[in-house]
Amino acid sequence: MKRAYRLIAPVALAALVSACSILPKAEPSDVYRLASAQTTSQATPVTWSLRVNKPQTSEFLDSPRIAVVPNGDLISSYASSRWSDPAPVLLRNRFMDGFQRDGRVTLLSTDDTNLQADYELGGQLQAFQSEYRGNALEVVIRLDARLVRGRDQRIVASRRFEIRQPVSDTKVPAVVTGFGQAGDQLNKQVVDWVVAQGNSASKG
Repeated sequence: MKRAYRLIAPVALAALVSACSILPKAEPSDVYRLASAQTTSQATPVTWSLRVNKPQTSEFLDSPRIAVVPNGDLISSYASSRWSDPAPVLLRNRFMDGFQRDGRVTLLSTDDTNLQADYELGGQLQAFQSEYRGNALEVVIRLDARLVRGRDQRIVASRRFEIRQPVSDTKVPAVVTGFGQAGDQLNKQVVDWVVAQGNSASKG
């Protein structure tokens, strides 16, 4: 019996190694950052503090997938390509960078640190994808933003932002560039809006 066991064990091991060798290998992914071309400005700082939260979003967008809507209501993603972080994290970090470059809001924190702040920026990320319109391709970012007062969580202001950035090439690097351009536009609009609403609420 012991001899039979010794013979079976190597055969089973060989079969296991053989099975492992025929499993499909995972394709390597190209990892992209959400680049920015914004410049730093010199502005008069405000006196209030701001916490930038990750926006809430759908399960599909809350991932590193680079989303694409090829037609109608079908949402998919680019093969072998992904973001460096899930879309809500990318957008939150982009806003942090935007406020720092703008220079008016200097007392900044994020929801990772959970520090107390006078105001909080959050909201719902409705779209963060490229979309085909016939043969044309564009990047779409749609954010329902909310500015909330920190001490009592009262909504100070809310606004929908929507950016549509045409993309000249359907290849992933060109699409990623389009996301960066759309992100720059959204960043400027959101920063200006938050500063205006925060200053107005602080005077009230």
